[in-house]
Amino acid sequence: MGVDADSNKSFARRDELLAIEKKVHAWWEEGNVFSAESCEKPPEPGEKFFGNFPFPYMNGFLHLGHAFSLSKLEFAAAFHRLRGVNVLFPFGFHLTGMPIKAAADKLAREIQQFGDPPVFPVSVEEEEASTKPEKQESTEAQPDKFKGKKSKAASKAGTQLYQWEIMRSFDLDDTEISKFKDPEAWLNYFAPIAVDDLKEFGLGVDWRRSFVTTDINPYFDSFVRWQMRKLKELGKIVKDVRYTIFSPLDGQPCADHDRASGEGVLPQEYTLIKMEVIPPFTEKLRVLEGRRVFLAAATLRPETMFGQTNAWVLPDGKYGAFEINDNDVYIITHRAALNLAYQGFSRIPQKPTCLVELTGHDLIGLPLKSPLTINEIIYALPMLTILTDKGTGIVTSVPSDAPDDYMALHDLKSKPALRAKYGVKDEWVLPFEIIPIIHIPGFGDKPAEKVCVDMKIKSQNEKEKLAEAKKQTYLKGFTEGIMLVDEFKDRKVQEVKPIIRKKLIEIGQAITYSEPEKKVMSRSGDECVVALTDQWYITYGEPDWKQLAEECLSNMNLYSDETRHGFEHTLGWLNQWACSRSFGLGSRIPWDEEFLVESLSDSTIYMAYYTVAHLLHQADMYGENTSNPVKPEQMTDEVWDFLFRGGPYPESSTISSALLKKMKQEFEYWYPFDLRVSGKDLIQNHLTFCIYNHTALMDKRHWPRGFRCNGHIMLNAEKMSKSTGNFKTLKQAIQDFSADATRFSLADAGDGVDDANFVFETANAAILRLTKELAWMKEVMDAEASLRSGPPSTYADRVFANEMNLAVKMTEQHYQNYMFREALKSGFYDLQAARDEYRFSCAASGLNRDLIWHFMDVQTRLLTPICPHYAEHVWREYLKKDGYVVRAGWPEAGAPDMTLKSANKYLQDSIVQMRKLLKKQVSGSKKGSKQGAPMTQLAEDKKLVGLIYVNEEYAGWKLECLRILQSKYNHETRSFAPDAEITEALKNTDVARGMDYKQMSKVCMPFVRFKKDETLALGVHALDLKLPFGEIEVLSENVDLIKRQLGLEHVEVLSATDRDALERAGSLRSLLDQNPPSPGSPTAIFIDL
Repeated sequence: MGVDADSNKSFARRDELLAIEKKVHAWWEEGNVFSAESCEKPPEPGEKFFGNFPFPYMNGFLHLGHAFSLSKLEFAAAFHRLRGVNVLFPFGFHLTGMPIKAAADKLAREIQQFGDPPVFPVSVEEEEASTKPEKQESTEAQPDKFKGKKSKAASKAGTQLYQWEIMRSFDLDDTEISKFKDPEAWLNYFAPIAVDDLKEFGLGVDWRRSFVTTDINPYFDSFVRWQMRKLKELGKIVKDVRYTIFSPLDGQPCADHDRASGEGVLPQEYTLIKMEVIPPFTEKLRVLEGRRVFLAAATLRPETMFGQTNAWVLPDGKYGAFEINDNDVYIITHRAALNLAYQGFSRIPQKPTCLVELTGHDLIGLPLKSPLTINEIIYALPMLTILTDKGTGIVTSVPSDAPDDYMALHDLKSKPALRAKYGVKDEWVLPFEIIPIIHIPGFGDKPAEKVCVDMKIKSQNEKEKLAEAKKQTYLKGFTEGIMLVDEFKDRKVQEVKPIIRKKLIEIGQAITYSEPEKKVMSRSGDECVVALTDQWYITYGEPDWKQLAEECLSNMNLYSDETRHGFEHTLGWLNQWACSRSFGLGSRIPWDEEFLVESLSDSTIYMAYYTVAHLLHQADMYGENTSNPVKPEQMTDEVWDFLFRGGPYPESSTISSALLKKMKQEFEYWYPFDLRVSGKDLIQNHLTFCIYNHTALMDKRHWPRGFRCNGHIMLNAEKMSKSTGNFKTLKQAIQDFSADATRFSLADAGDGVDDANFVFETANAAILRLTKELAWMKEVMDAEASLRSGPPSTYADRVFANEMNLAVKMTEQHYQNYMFREALKSGFYDLQAARDEYRFSCAASGLNRDLIWHFMDVQTRLLTPICPHYAEHVWREYLKKDGYVVRAGWPEAGAPDMTLKSANKYLQDSIVQMRKLLKKQVSGSKKGSKQGAPMTQLAEDKKLVGLIYVNEEYAGWKLECLRILQSKYNHETRSFAPDAEITEALKNTDVARGMDYKQMSKVCMPFVRFKKDETLALGVHALDLKLPFGEIEVLSENVDLIKRQLGLEHVEVLSATDRDALERAGSLRSLLDQNPPSPGSPTAIFIDL
């Protein structure tokens, strides 16, 4: 692997960093630097930091997506550790759930079917392809593309991968793969590899506290069982029948982490309207005679059924007549029938029985008797825009209320050719008129007709316009609509909707039907349905419990408004959550061992387990250490209660009192955790569950303090995806770029909740920057004798020292706010720029030795959280410091001198302007200065003198403008009076009396607007009559710098108020008249020596 696709390029710089990292890892291991110990005395605020990260699921290798979220916690923990805070950063591994078990079972089936190693079938296309000569060209993978080991069968587009091929992509040999048909092989393989990868990454983790989940770990299993029993005792777990997203293949509910796609999708509940087919039946339906046959339409708006004029079917849609019970048959899509079968509406539970296959053409013209409508008979008619992956494929038609229905009926009425095409008789369509049922303010009694006419919609095929029409009327119809019919007349739609729905269901003219809001695919590969299941649920959303969760959230630091809104939204809709599963890996429901605890329910308070894990596991993540002083069976509910819930001392426990006291001390010292970092996608489940469970099980002082959520990571501005090859494992990134360059690019990728971007060029540039910096430091140290000794004394010394003070303060602030990209900018990029400017500014006077050594110390510490290996190497090998830089303490710094900062910016900006002006003069520009004055052409080969004229105070009309702006500025509101008031004040000044309004507007107002904008951006000091530093002093002290920068023989700094100085301008005096210098804006002219 390499940092460039060019195989001839040297990787010496990257390899230098990799060698440093290997050496530093040994130092850290020897010093046990990341182990965290509690103290008997409770910590003072800010004395300890406990951060954690959602443990990754171990069915593969860690990738850059993991590393990006993880880096946010790593940088935060490293910052606190650097400052001397006692830091606990533990890391566990999640094995609970179905993906590993499903993959192992799939592998076992492949071995049984195709052999060991398997010989997979090859398609005709692949056989033909294999007979073609292979191109003789390089197939070496580019380092920025993921390369998996796939057979032709596996890699063929559109073909689902065999599990054996997936295992090969993990660099497993065929002789090793078959053992993975046992789920335990997965548990023992990937987690240790992840530990190795994270250590190479430089993660500052206390690995003694690591553990895996599921009942393979008897200590964690005991902890989960205690948690579930306690929730049940508190009434937080109940058994209930509810609609749940369900995998028919797995035979169990499919929670978010069990899904290949559709995370966060919930059941959508409909009212299924039963429209009875009136005999005699058509030939196609003759087999159904003697049964009650219904076209069943799913609707979200049962209150509109009063306005039905017909039903809609998709002419080419595929339908079936499905047995619901011995008497009733529903004509619906196969997909809807499967959902109904799992909701108790099928003669054979969970197995829909289709009595006859149908198409929409078979249904057109069927006479129907439908609930609530004033029409005794309506007909099934063709609609071309029905989606069969939503609802039942049968749609009720209410043209008074629904724009789609109105236009489809309008098309059939107005287009005889369309009726003829689908065999629609006139009497099925023409007699049916719109039935006003709801009055919507602004849209009247026929809102669909009005909005379609207003928007000039001509056809049912204008989908975008119809979607907008629906948007305009539907919500307003629900919130403001007034019923016009029957006993509901004059009542609000939102009031009567549930009443009408209940009535339809009670009289048997409708049923409740549910399906996933969007398509959901399980990790086993099948499309999920909604099932009505009887199982164990956690009662999230219960009012009193929800109130506690809201209280906890209100006191948490979430670092962004968007994150807080996400939690508030989730708390608003989250309801009972199925916490039991019958398939997969995990801990058993202790009182109902037929079921497992599902994967999002065993991972809500495990952060507390970290505090005692090292005492239970003795550095064995699987909990199998036989020499452990605590046995799993000793961890009783009374012990867990004592440790985590403030319960009484467990007198009956056989664990030594000293060890119990130590475990209790660990929890009380570290809890609550200070920060949990996660992708924002976990707000809607795991993170909110974490809040709920802490409020139920723990004392208020142990509730979580902070969550920091981030977006996903893109690679080179494209979505990270194995299928496209735009993918990198963490190990690959380290091999390609080194750990520190990878961390550098992760810090630079972004800090908000929007998706961030890991750029390979940034990582490559980091390799170059870090190694060049090492080379520069060595060069400086080798030449130490040539450096200027003594205390800092020059202007450049003062500026550089000030820039370092500023970098220390700003970078500390950015780290505290967890804005790591900004910390990288202020603590590295800006500091590098300041150092480079210092080197140029010093020139002949030389660099000050103390300042340069201070710079190397400061930059090393500021970069430590992001590039710790590099920093540790510099600390020990270059600076010859004792101890470890990761614990060295935050660098000391004086208060930044912002006046000096402003003065230096003034100097640098002035030099830039002078260079532009000089270039114009030397090139013979006729435009002259920025005000358009003519210039004297200068000879390029002659020695030049620069005369810099400075006016340190405003005068004339500018002075008057500033005084007025000062008087019209409100310090409390930080705003100015209206422009009209400012203009009126200007008219009354002595300067403006000699101008007409047009002249005043042209001369004064641009300056007024500029100073107003500057004040709002920089503060009220922008209105000062002079700068806070002496301009002549700054320029005079830096004459040598100006001479070098501009290539001048001689430079003089002159006062524009000195008449003798003005005489020095000679024939170029006109430049000063047309470009008079003002505070912050000196005027330079150049003459031959």
